[in-house]
Amino acid sequence: MAEKDITQKILESYDDVFADIVNGLLFSGEPVISPDDLEDQPPRAAYKADGKIREIERDVAKRWMKNNIRIACIGLENQSKADPYMPLRVAGYDGAEYRFQLTSENIGKPKYPAVTLVLYFGHEKRWDKPLTLHEAANVPDLFRPFVPDIKINLFEIAFLTREQVNRFHSDFRVVADYFVQKREKGDYQPSPEMLRHVEATLQLLSVMTNDRRFEEAYDENLPGGGVRNMCDVLEKVERRGIEKGREEGREEGREEGREEERIMNIQNMMQTLKLTAQQAMDALRIPAADQAKYAAML
Repeated sequence: MAEKDITQKILESYDDVFADIVNGLLFSGEPVISPDDLEDQPPRAAYKADGKIREIERDVAKRWMKNNIRIACIGLENQSKADPYMPLRVAGYDGAEYRFQLTSENIGKPKYPAVTLVLYFGHEKRWDKPLTLHEAANVPDLFRPFVPDIKINLFEIAFLTREQVNRFHSDFRVVADYFVQKREKGDYQPSPEMLRHVEATLQLLSVMTNDRRFEEAYDENLPGGGVRNMCDVLEKVERRGIEKGREEGREEGREEGREEERIMNIQNMMQTLKLTAQQAMDALRIPAADQAKYAAML
C-alpha cells in the first residue's frame, strides 16, 4: 500500500468490506463468504535473510473459516501505481502463509490455499507491468519448465464495468464508483449513499489519490466526523476551498496595503528630509531584494 504507517484501521480490514470485495470480485457478487466466517490474520510475517530476521507486511489478510476449519487465507494488496515486482511480492506473501502451515502448532491440521488479490486504483492508465513470476523474474526459457509460474490476481478498480461496481454492497462500492467516474469523465459526481465506515473510506481515498482533502473533511470533534456520505464530503471540501480563497484574497489585500504604506513612507522621507530614494529605503530598512521593486514604483 502507498502508506504502511496509517495507524487507523484501513477500510478493507473491516469484515463486511473485506467479504464484500472478495465476493464482488471473485464470485460475481454472490454472498459466498460471510463476514462472520472471517478470522483476522496478523499482516506481518517473518523470514530470515543475511542472518537476520526480517518482516514482510501485507495490507490486509484474513482466513476464511467454516466450522472451525480454515478454508483459505485471502490477502488484499492496494496499489496506486503499477509495481514491476508485484508477482515476487505476492509469491513472498503467499509463501509466508504456506510456511506458517508447517509450523509445529499446525502439524496435523488440514492445509489450505493462499489467495492474494491485487487492487489497482490507477485511473489514468492501465496496469502495464509484469503479471507473472516468469516475467518479473526474467526466467530464461531454459529454466521455465522447472520454475512454477505465478500469475497475480489483478483487479483494475477504475476499469470495472458498472455492472461489476454494482456487485459491491459495502462502502467499497463508493470507492470503486469514485475511481470509475474519474476514469470515465475525469470528474466525480458524489453519491448520496450513506457510508458505514466514514473515516476509513476517506483515508483510503486520500492515500490512493494522494489528495488529503478527503481525510481532512472528517472532523473527529463532530458526531460521525461531520459527514454521512460523499455529498457531505465534497460540500465540505468545496466550502474549505472557498474559505481558503477568501483568506488568500484578504492576505493579498493586506500585502497590497503594506506595499502602499511603504511607498508613502519612502516618498514622505524623500520630500521631508530631502533624501534620495535609496537613502530613504535604507533608512526604512527595506530589504535589498525588495528595493528595486519599490524604486520602480516611485
